[in-house]
Amino acid sequence: MRSSRFFTLKEARLSNNCPECYSNDSLELTFKQNLTESKFHKAITNETACELRCLNCEVQIFPIMWTDDIDRVVDYHKRGLKTKPKSTKLKPITWGILVFVIVVLIATILFATGIISI
Repeated sequence: MRSSRFFTLKEARLSNNCPECYSNDSLELTFKQNLTESKFHKAITNETACELRCLNCEVQIFPIMWTDDIDRVVDYHKRGLKTKPKSTKLKPITWGILVFVIVVLIATILFATGIISI
């Protein structure tokens, strides 16, 4: 059971015209970063995504439809983006399994060397 979701890093309103409805001041740019989660760990990856949406006509504007002005503004915001560093956090079940394996390994080594006998 591995899930992946994106969390919002930054939202910005653009004053460019929408390529669909030509409305001014209705474009919203959202930057998101990927977070993967499983039973054993949570991890933030370096993968980011950006989405441009018009709030007036409620349409997602894909990069193929961006004008040169929109492209420049998106690049500007992308340069100033502060992403969270790549990290991994182990969950308590993983720590429990690690401790159990280490205890069994130490007991096996002590038994094999003759320090402990049954």
